[in-house]
Amino acid sequence: MSPVLAGVLQLLALVAALALVHVPAGTYMARVYSSARHLRVEKWVYRCIGADPDTEMTWTAYLRGTLAFSVVGVLFLYLLMRLQGVLPGSLGFASVGPAQAFNTAVSFVTNTNWQSYYGEQTMGHVVQTAGLAVQNFLSAAVGMAVAVALVRGFARARTGDLGNFWADLVRGTVRILLPAAAVAAVVLVACGVIQNFSGIHEVGQFTGGSQQWNGGAVASQEAIKELGTNGGGYFNANSAHPFENPTPFTNLFEIFLLLVIPFSLTRTFGVMAGSVKQGHAILATMFTIWLGFVALMMWTEFAHHGPALQAAGGAMEGKEVRFGVGSSSIFAVSTTLTSTGAVDSFHSSFTGLGGGIAMLGMMLGEIAPGGTGSGLYGMLVLAVIAVFIAGLMVGRTPEYLGKKIGAREMKLAACYILVTPALVLVFTAASMALPTPPRSMLNPGAHGFSEVLYAYASAANNNGSAFAGLNANTDWFNTTTGVAMLLGRFLPMVFVLALAGSLARQQRIPVTAGTLRTDKPLFTGLLVGAVLIITGLTYFPALALGPLAEGLAS
Repeated sequence: MSPVLAGVLQLLALVAALALVHVPAGTYMARVYSSARHLRVEKWVYRCIGADPDTEMTWTAYLRGTLAFSVVGVLFLYLLMRLQGVLPGSLGFASVGPAQAFNTAVSFVTNTNWQSYYGEQTMGHVVQTAGLAVQNFLSAAVGMAVAVALVRGFARARTGDLGNFWADLVRGTVRILLPAAAVAAVVLVACGVIQNFSGIHEVGQFTGGSQQWNGGAVASQEAIKELGTNGGGYFNANSAHPFENPTPFTNLFEIFLLLVIPFSLTRTFGVMAGSVKQGHAILATMFTIWLGFVALMMWTEFAHHGPALQAAGGAMEGKEVRFGVGSSSIFAVSTTLTSTGAVDSFHSSFTGLGGGIAMLGMMLGEIAPGGTGSGLYGMLVLAVIAVFIAGLMVGRTPEYLGKKIGAREMKLAACYILVTPALVLVFTAASMALPTPPRSMLNPGAHGFSEVLYAYASAANNNGSAFAGLNANTDWFNTTTGVAMLLGRFLPMVFVLALAGSLARQQRIPVTAGTLRTDKPLFTGLLVGAVLIITGLTYFPALALGPLAEGLAS
């Protein structure tokens, strides 16, 4: 079987699996967030944190809950890493330094999982399981809660209430993420992913010394790492490491895990909004962009010129021979079009244009299908903008799901789409202008610039993958990427929840003959165009200096 055919067959199998679970998973999540019943374990959690799950919250109260919970998470994880040297199960590792502890704490709480350290040489069992793995669940649940709040903003009328943050957080964790991750972890263990709390072992004898490996609760963390679109690996090689991803089946299964909730949330949106067809339109937009990016990535990686690459069946440098070009291309696109950041190959070794495709996937806002929750609310914000553009074209007041899109709604949507590009471009420009940060670049020229641009695109978009080659473990990059992660996560949430509150207060407008049908293919095409033009062109000058210049020169 040719490598191209193998890649296409894997893509078809993945699409079939996602289609199979889309309806039941999406419907189930809609029921979870619409239920008036509380499980016994959930009631226990509410008593522990002193929350009343039946109290409705305005958007400001919902935001305060989101921010307060996240601040506590950052402080707890920071202290856990700073105290690692005196904790049991540290495997003899020292406490993490202040700058790196700040960066890592912010990274995992914001669902970014950017790692400027070697996991197997820095973090012991306690930090990995009680700190990083726990935040993988909680940060994903926060994103889903904010998305559900925005959906309620569209679904409700003449009220400022968006639900209860604590109830949404606990339900998302207990009823969705925990059971799904448990099943996924069992599958991974059965397929060879390790799950233990062993210490450090010397493996073999080599010229000049031996190799050391430590075990860990890898399967359980790997499951939620992908399912929650987190991406932080137990080992430095991430999903290219055989302890995390031993076979081609586990590789495809992990891609499935990182896509299943974001794609299924479109069904959740349709059910909760009272129109399944509206969910289909959002799903079609996400799927069209994702499939187009996969096709472009596979084409660039398979068809890159050169006799060595042709003999290897494609651009194999930096890719696992276990998976090949096709599977690595699917993984790279899926992880950068979501907020996952996990990698089974090194994006710096992709062709110039291939690296640019991965970078552009993040720069679009990771909305196809995006992260757990963040992808849905990002796409809905862009849908609001697309409706506004359509209204200007036909001379009618823009409406979406029975809600008028006025000046307030457009200002909030515009702020949402401008925050992340501003963070990426400003921090990249500062890093290139100052004398010290460029010394962290491994490569000169366009590729070196791409390393820096990719780092801030990954941080501000809460992706977490790295272009490799950049030494990000410096005070400058630890601090600035940490700030980019914080602002890139929570400023957009402010605008999303404010938009949800504004929409919820409106009275629903009846559908008329002049209403734009947002559940039709025409609107899907308009939304795809809005995504590519509004967000993609923002970064075009920077992309021209980096991956495009490298790709055209090769």
